Amino acid sequence: MPDCSVVRKSWGELTTAELYSFLKLRTDVFFVEQRIDEEELDNRDLEPSTEHFWIDDDRGTAAYLRVLYDVQATHLDAHRILGRVVVRADRRGEGLAQVLVREAIGSFGHEAMLLHAQHYVAPLYAKFAFEAFGEVYVEAGIEHLSMYRAAVREQSA
Repeated sequence: MPDCSVVRKSWGELTTAELYSFLKLRTDVFFVEQRIDEEELDNRDLEPSTEHFWIDDDRGTAAYLRVLYDVQATHLDAHRILGRVVVRADRRGEGLAQVLVREAIGSFGHEAMLLHAQHYVAPLYAKFAFEAFGEVYVEAGIEHLSMYRAAVREQSA
């Protein structure tokens, strides 16, 4: 398998080339391929608490996700929201999304997390202890499920 090193940065650490590369990937997949007609640049990327995770290759960003922080819990005790999970078409099937989700959980798994999964991708997140709640709903023209992952507390010896 090609290199799957994960890069993690906040807004203030990003270079313009890095930003361009992952925004291009998100636009190519969400707008061109999936024809989503909702706002992509929602100002959440530039929040100081947002963490960007991605995997680069010689063609740019191969896979990406971001983790947002909301002061008020959006469901139960979840303040962290995993989103914008995307893999470039030529790299799908290699497990890159799993690598990124594992990395995000490694960083924030001690906190409850929430995500809005495209319905057909929900089994990927279930592998990481995300549980669906509520009914299937349409967001951006695509069926989604809300999913919650409880905080994992360290066991004391």
